[in-house]
Amino acid sequence: MQIERKPTRAVRIGSVTIGAGHPIAVQSMTATRTQDIDATVEQVNALHAAGADVVRVAVDSAKDAAALAEIRRQTAANLVVDLQENYRLAELVAPHVDKLRYNPGHLYHHEREKPWQEKVRYLAQVAADKDCAMRVGVNCGSVDPAVKDRYAPDDSLSPMLDSAAEHCRTLDDLGFTRYCVSLKDSDPQKVVEVNRRFADLRPDVPLHLGVTEAGLPPDGIIKTRIAFEQLISRGIGDTIRVSLTVSNARKPEEIAAGRQILADIAAGRVRSVVDYGLSTLNIISCPSCSRVENEAFIELAEQVKEMTRYAADHAITIAVMGCRVNGPGETDDADLGLWCGPTAVNLKRGSESLGQYSYEAILPRLRQELDCLISQSN
Repeated sequence: MQIERKPTRAVRIGSVTIGAGHPIAVQSMTATRTQDIDATVEQVNALHAAGADVVRVAVDSAKDAAALAEIRRQTAANLVVDLQENYRLAELVAPHVDKLRYNPGHLYHHEREKPWQEKVRYLAQVAADKDCAMRVGVNCGSVDPAVKDRYAPDDSLSPMLDSAAEHCRTLDDLGFTRYCVSLKDSDPQKVVEVNRRFADLRPDVPLHLGVTEAGLPPDGIIKTRIAFEQLISRGIGDTIRVSLTVSNARKPEEIAAGRQILADIAAGRVRSVVDYGLSTLNIISCPSCSRVENEAFIELAEQVKEMTRYAADHAITIAVMGCRVNGPGETDDADLGLWCGPTAVNLKRGSESLGQYSYEAILPRLRQELDCLISQSN
């Protein structure tokens, strides 16, 4: 299948270049504690051996940054760091990585009195000085509040699009063009729509594709495949990540899944436009990563999937999130949401909090709310 790729600019990430017709790169992210150097190195190298072109590591403190320096010495993988909420860590980690990733929606958490444009100027300067690429990572559940307030509550795509476009213009004005953009949602149809709109708006900017919180395999792979098939077949996408809820030992499955999807698209083994999940139960769960505060989250996601099978024919969305960074915001759009802390699980109905429950007590409580929703829909 001959696909005419969008003519995006070339962006080098260590030994890999994306955009400008280069092969689509496949990425993943470590799920270990970054300060556990041995475990993180083992996982980075396992992902690299599985064919990962880039591996992302989360850094949330100076101790994480110090660990990253040693991790860098023990791997040949191209590394990208996820700055999470502390953008000031950039200068500590940039010497040890090939790309910096920041989320526009997280920039306001630190130094709130400072304009975000000033923070981006700092990040661009650090990246330029240390020979790093950058990714502007826009997520549905963590959009800059100032941008979100411009639109109706039910319009989740326009704020993402505006935020990405504003940051691109700022980086361009600063003379920094070695960047790519990602616009992610847990709904594959929204991923397709927002990335198509962005590609029309900025056809020069390379796109990192992914369905965030895709969930457990095989469902998570299917959701991701739907989005990738519809976008890549239109020439949109320069690097990808398949985000799955799997144990640490199974993280290389994300790479295998990504490679298989790309091979199928190249061979023409693709579907037509699919109307996915609109009339059936939809369970979304975030990928296992180093932000997860209790690995029981992965088992809980599997238990939720099994327990809710009886509701398969009902158009209800349940979100299971593994941390406090994305959990609170990215469960708002689900009918029922669970975001997991170290010792308790927070239950939500839409944006309304229903309280905290132990990992042992959450399933019966979730079933009560699910039965209530089903009863109301009948």
